[in-house]
Amino acid sequence: MNEFTKVHSRKNTRSVKWDAIQSVFQSDDVLPMWVADMDFRAPEAVNEALIKRAEHGIYGYTTIDDDVNSSVMNWLRKRHNWEIQKEWLSYSPGVVPSIQMAIQACSKPGDGILIQTPVYTPFYRAVEVLNRKLIKNPLIYDNHTYSIDFEDFEKKLQQDVKIFVLCSPHNPIGRVWKRDELTEIARLCLKYNVLIISDEIHCDLIYPGNKHIPIASLSDAISQQTITCMAPSKTFNLAGLQASYIVIKNKSIRKKVTDAFEKQGFHMINTMGNIAMEVAYKEGEPWLEQLISVITKHKEYVISELESKTSLRVVQPEGTYLLWIDCSSLQLKTDELQRFMVEQAKVGLNAGLAYGEEGMQFMRLNIACPMDTLQEGIQRIIRAVNTNK
Repeated sequence: MNEFTKVHSRKNTRSVKWDAIQSVFQSDDVLPMWVADMDFRAPEAVNEALIKRAEHGIYGYTTIDDDVNSSVMNWLRKRHNWEIQKEWLSYSPGVVPSIQMAIQACSKPGDGILIQTPVYTPFYRAVEVLNRKLIKNPLIYDNHTYSIDFEDFEKKLQQDVKIFVLCSPHNPIGRVWKRDELTEIARLCLKYNVLIISDEIHCDLIYPGNKHIPIASLSDAISQQTITCMAPSKTFNLAGLQASYIVIKNKSIRKKVTDAFEKQGFHMINTMGNIAMEVAYKEGEPWLEQLISVITKHKEYVISELESKTSLRVVQPEGTYLLWIDCSSLQLKTDELQRFMVEQAKVGLNAGLAYGEEGMQFMRLNIACPMDTLQEGIQRIIRAVNTNK
């Protein structure tokens, strides 16, 4: 039995995914398949490095050194063919704080912030709490796949938009944007002088036949107008260690963002996150390749089971370990759909409405768990759907 098939109990570890199900779903007998973290142990090299550091027993202030910077730079070069310089890097506790800080630093209250919906819930929250104006470019859903409405995108850019927040790969729909799509996004943002904040946290979780392209790598012009937010957290299941980084080539924009972090008292990442990031990027690639093989089989299993045995349809993912499930055939209202999954299927999924009104008939499923867990969850859904006919 390898680490990707072994079922580890995460209960009583203060896990949001496993220990908060009563408060989130008002039930304690659902199988949690929601929060975007994995039920797999991190790479053993990371665990060993953390244990060794803990044995030292002193947890003082920690600095980012050239070893950490080099691990990030080498990873981006090898995995994404993106050459960056050390000076372009800064560090943060997480991608969400980075996005909020970048919006705060590079816009003012009332400015338009463009997002492509349905999209990761904190995008909405960032715009709201910072008193910016939310502008949406809904993605086109057709034949169980999504595309960008570029005509609408250009119209929206003209509505006093200062920042476009790109989700690449896209959460929750699982699209990995193609070069021509990214090139057109870049062309239009340059045309209307709109800054891009690109959330690329899922960039390493790409299914065979697809390739992630950092939008800032397309040209010097777009790299000067892009803030890229990345982290090893989704890739290696390190989210709780709170370590991420920001890549900004433009010196003046970089200063605005780093100054904003300074004003909030963010000067460093924590000791364990620092170590985990370096070791994961230096030694975690074989583990990642095995993970991608595992989740590829998992998504194929889910699609085959749900589409052959129920009326549910899965948006074919190109990246991420999250599946976006079209439940419209059940003909349930949004609140009824959520109750159905909790009360009848006994599974805890993310409600599609959380990602915008365009997700009202969808549910988001996390497949980054052992196959035994995944099979149990999917069979619960199949039984509930077929009982409900």
